[in-house]
Amino acid sequence: MKYLKIILTILLTHSLILLSAQEQKPLLKAYNASGKILLDGFLDEADWQGASGLESLTMVEPVTGMDASVGTTVRILMDDNNIYLGVICYDDPENIVAYSKARDSELRGEDYIKFVFDTYLDNRSGFIFAVNPYGARYDALVAYFGERENQNWDAVWDARVRMHDKGWTAEIMIPVKTLTFDKDLRTWGFNIERRIQRKMETDRWTGVSKDIRLGQTANAGLLTGLPDFNLGIGLIVQGSANVNFSKSLDEGSSQSWQPSLDITEKFTPDITAQLTVNTDFAETEVDSRRTNLTRFPLFYPEKRSFFLQGADLYEFGGLGRDFMPYFSRRIGLVEGQPVPLLAGGKLDGNIGNTKFGGLVTHMGAVDSLTGPTTLGVARIKQNIFKESSIGLLSTVGDPYGRAGSYTGGVDFTYKTSSLWGNKNFLVGGWALINGRDSLIGDKSSFGFSMDYPNDTWDIYLSFKRIGDAFDPSLGFVPRRGVKMFRMGLDYMPRPDWDIIRQFFFESSFSYVTNLDNEWESYRLFTAPVHFKLESADRFEFNISPAGEQLVEAFEISDGVILEPGKYNWLRYRLEFETASKRKLNGQITWWFGEFYDGSLDQVELNLNLRPFSFINFEFSYEKNIARLPEGDFTQELWAGRALFNFSSDLQISSFIQYDNESRNLGTNTRFRWTFSPRGDLYIVYNHNLLNDITERWSYQSNQLIFKFTYALWV
Repeated sequence: MKYLKIILTILLTHSLILLSAQEQKPLLKAYNASGKILLDGFLDEADWQGASGLESLTMVEPVTGMDASVGTTVRILMDDNNIYLGVICYDDPENIVAYSKARDSELRGEDYIKFVFDTYLDNRSGFIFAVNPYGARYDALVAYFGERENQNWDAVWDARVRMHDKGWTAEIMIPVKTLTFDKDLRTWGFNIERRIQRKMETDRWTGVSKDIRLGQTANAGLLTGLPDFNLGIGLIVQGSANVNFSKSLDEGSSQSWQPSLDITEKFTPDITAQLTVNTDFAETEVDSRRTNLTRFPLFYPEKRSFFLQGADLYEFGGLGRDFMPYFSRRIGLVEGQPVPLLAGGKLDGNIGNTKFGGLVTHMGAVDSLTGPTTLGVARIKQNIFKESSIGLLSTVGDPYGRAGSYTGGVDFTYKTSSLWGNKNFLVGGWALINGRDSLIGDKSSFGFSMDYPNDTWDIYLSFKRIGDAFDPSLGFVPRRGVKMFRMGLDYMPRPDWDIIRQFFFESSFSYVTNLDNEWESYRLFTAPVHFKLESADRFEFNISPAGEQLVEAFEISDGVILEPGKYNWLRYRLEFETASKRKLNGQITWWFGEFYDGSLDQVELNLNLRPFSFINFEFSYEKNIARLPEGDFTQELWAGRALFNFSSDLQISSFIQYDNESRNLGTNTRFRWTFSPRGDLYIVYNHNLLNDITERWSYQSNQLIFKFTYALWV
């Protein structure tokens, strides 16, 4: 208790010092758009010509603080309904690196401009947008205090890009109805960065430090001159129609159609309610298959847009994917099977420094799987100090209808990006309890974490204690009845050499015990050799001792059963990755060495081919070759994707997967035409074949879906 008081006193003193400091942030003025702005990438309207703005950015990487190697100008206009950005990126057009055109492209390994709005000036949240020279659009929410980006969020916005002899120009329009914001503010946080991939160069307006990410809005500048936006009555009505033709070997042919309705009401610019009826997720891409050599279930990310809106609010305690008290895939999916979502409602908003949100859904019945059930989650997060927060989370209901299901918890995170001047530091703790009539045992969990995530040094420590009966009905907790320790130290210097851009000397250690402190698992990961070249190629060599203590038999593969006991092994990894700026690039990984009482070779290959701007091919292959006293087995997984990007609003993608365990070959082909920022047409075709034990291919099922969606803004 004595040491806890000392730590709290230090944190409070540091926060008071920060609050008393008068930080001078750079200013950028937004000008009024008095005339109509035609989105064409030319910036030739009078309003653009009369606006001033940023004339240059400052280099973050490779040499922090230098003038950018090429020029970038930024202008911002606003009217009652929209925000407009005009950006000119000067460059040699022959050397621009770009290959993506599709909506929601990640834009890794290519040129882009990316910017963030902190619409509450809370230094913790924000909306991120990015565009590349081909007009591919990316959007995301600031996540985990700016350390991450939730790129699954989708906004309604548009952009037009033009390449010319001086570089490329982007003209962007963002309707204010796609954002939430404090209606009383006339100033927002804002920052913008540019990536010049062939030079491995990043330039930024403010927050010019390798330790700072764009999403850390505490280091953003200020955008002034905001108008009194007109949201009308704040009503958005989106209707969808889905026509489905299906055929399967077991159930024969069927046809159906399904209307759905989403109504969004902005009571104020920062309080939004949404009602969904007969919700449809037909356009959502299928999950990528993965191999699993552990005793625990794998995590698959949420992809459904209804649950992604406002998802950043429900992040809890800075926890990772191995422990989530609320996991939205528990709603509308049971044991991987879709369950009808008959109705749902959401409420999200801000009042002062308090964020709040709630979600209630009613799921229909599926024979032999689950009956009708109502599920809910609520979250409150209070901003404190400059970048920190404390919050509450609760859930009710169970996907299987089991009685008495609830979860409740509290979390606290202290965050600063100005430790010792400009370093990042986080420390936090959390506690949870859950209930269900059928649960017997310890239903609580708690933990803490500390992190010093910076460019040269990244040091972290975390602890979790999870009760043996802690099983939240709407959560993802693959391992219960354990204590989990994790620590790491990464040293990542940037030598002043002509060939190597950065070294990564990484080390991490995880140790898991049961509640009686008897060890169950451990793993040490080291990277004695890991570097990135100035060309952006990367090489890594790892050494990783590990161990498992099995308390019961574990069937690692069909017919291969590992007996209870203690197992220790030593494994190695070689990995080489080529620079993504190349038309043909990829990564090859080879894990080899001991595994339980035998050996295991794991080979992973990922290739990307981009012969033209409108065609991309992706290929991946994974093979696990295990040789164990209990039996040998081989796992194989193939996947390929073809993307035809005729424009940023018209794409066709085809995704094919095969693995030798299910022996199922599945394809998922999607056509998407965004004919308006408010409307989309989807055509989805799924086809499945089975390679039976006679090595003959047999038909299993196919499905053709047409979906039309359009939104009316009132």
